[in-house]
Amino acid sequence: MYKVEDIINFLPHRYPFLLVDRVVALEPGKSITALKNVTGNESFFQGHFPEVKIMPGVLIVEAVAQAGGILLYHSLPDPTKKLVVLSKLQNVRFRKIVVPGDQIRLEAEIVKVRARYVTLKGRALVDKDVVAEGEISAAILDLEEANAPK
Repeated sequence: MYKVEDIINFLPHRYPFLLVDRVVALEPGKSITALKNVTGNESFFQGHFPEVKIMPGVLIVEAVAQAGGILLYHSLPDPTKKLVVLSKLQNVRFRKIVVPGDQIRLEAEIVKVRARYVTLKGRALVDKDVVAEGEISAAILDLEEANAPK
């Protein structure tokens, strides 16, 4: 559906922090399914851990949050004037490790919308196994407000 060349139009993230490679399903206002291909060339594997390469759990959750950001981009009116930022994580659980060669299936669905806040239920799977899951809350800022001097 969307490749990384398209994704950079929806997210402010760039290499090495862009963690979504492809969107395979998207239902605006409802849910998204995306993919992250994990390779041994990822910069974080240099230190986590050199002997046994394990993708940091916080980056798995970030990948799910980025997929959620793409979902919100397609769910908001006038998304180019908005900035979606992570505001809270709840009930996050890490179930299995992720290693080079894995492909992570990132799933997120909108569960609550309140004015400037959205709560998503997200999970990451490798094959059919859940590797991480939890609730992700995001604040929706006006881009002008986010860029205002403090």
